[in-house]
Amino acid sequence: MDYNSKLAELQREGNYRQLSSVTPQGKWVLSGNNTLLNLSSNDYLGLANDPELRRDFEDWVGEEVYPLSAGSSRLLVGNYPVHRLVEGQVGRLFGREGCLVFGSGYHANVGILPALVDRGALVLADRFVHASIIDGIRLGGARYVRYRHQDYDQVEGILAREASRYSRIFIVTESLFSMDGDITDLPRLVALKRQYPHVMLYVDEAHAFGCRGARGLGIAEEQGCLQEIDLLVGTFGKALASMGAFVVCSSLLRAYLINRARPFIFSTALPPYQMAWTSFLLDRLESWGDRRAHLSRLSHLLAHALHGEQPSAQVSHIVPWILGDNASCIQASQRLCEAGYYCLPIRTPTVPAGTARIRFSLSAAMREADLFNLLSLLKTTSYADR
Repeated sequence: MDYNSKLAELQREGNYRQLSSVTPQGKWVLSGNNTLLNLSSNDYLGLANDPELRRDFEDWVGEEVYPLSAGSSRLLVGNYPVHRLVEGQVGRLFGREGCLVFGSGYHANVGILPALVDRGALVLADRFVHASIIDGIRLGGARYVRYRHQDYDQVEGILAREASRYSRIFIVTESLFSMDGDITDLPRLVALKRQYPHVMLYVDEAHAFGCRGARGLGIAEEQGCLQEIDLLVGTFGKALASMGAFVVCSSLLRAYLINRARPFIFSTALPPYQMAWTSFLLDRLESWGDRRAHLSRLSHLLAHALHGEQPSAQVSHIVPWILGDNASCIQASQRLCEAGYYCLPIRTPTVPAGTARIRFSLSAAMREADLFNLLSLLKTTSYADR
């Protein structure tokens, strides 16, 4: 392979990527001598740089010593009490008997399905699921179908035709999609699952855990179907401002994953000190309803300015502005940066060709006043195609 030619091709297509040199500081980023509002972060609750929260954590830790490295996988000597503590906390929050922590959301998604599927299984996955889920599906080796985005009628038709041919069928979706910010109708998928005893529902709540639902448990909580999700994946590295991921499931599936999920078996466990931070945050998750409500208000302000959308449960803290081609998207990103807003262009292969976009990612650390100039800019014809 000619790597120089491949890189040159990416540059011609507007898909060449480089590491950013900006420095994040709370809701801001420092870029050279400029301070920009950070609209590209997953710190949805604004916890990552909260100095008061950090001081409270240091008081909470006190004299307790948490190692900075686990030193091995959990199946060797890396299974510290704090790892078990966090799994117990998550299990109790969700009212589920099984919880298993992974090193990241990517580790979880590339490990769970390959552990659970075989050649006699079928995977039905929303076409817009995250790359980590797609990689996990491919690693599993089972037959799979990527159904049209949120086309539940197509899922129903596939189940009616194919259910009798497979020993196990997995329906796989995100609850809140990371690039479109739209919400899955989980009760509809639950209803389909109930028609077939060998169908299981796998839901990735990475972008909803912490910032949706009355207690911050995500879309499944919000839609009243927490106990119906067979495998619910969430991350600690987004709204919860920590590191790692988890799956809640039955105790049987947890035991099976401990024995079969390769990213869990063959990875060094998360640092105990990091897990202590996660435990501290989990204790406070339910109390951050005010942050979730504020984030919702910001989301509706931006969605209304950009798309004219009225208040709706479908509006989320991820608000896409689809511009189509890469060049227009890059140009819009540069203009917004010049105006004081750090908004990165999202291009293929992250999103389908022809749907390049600015992905506005909001944080509860922002104030409404922080967005006023942006809202005015987006209402002008030079910034948005009305």
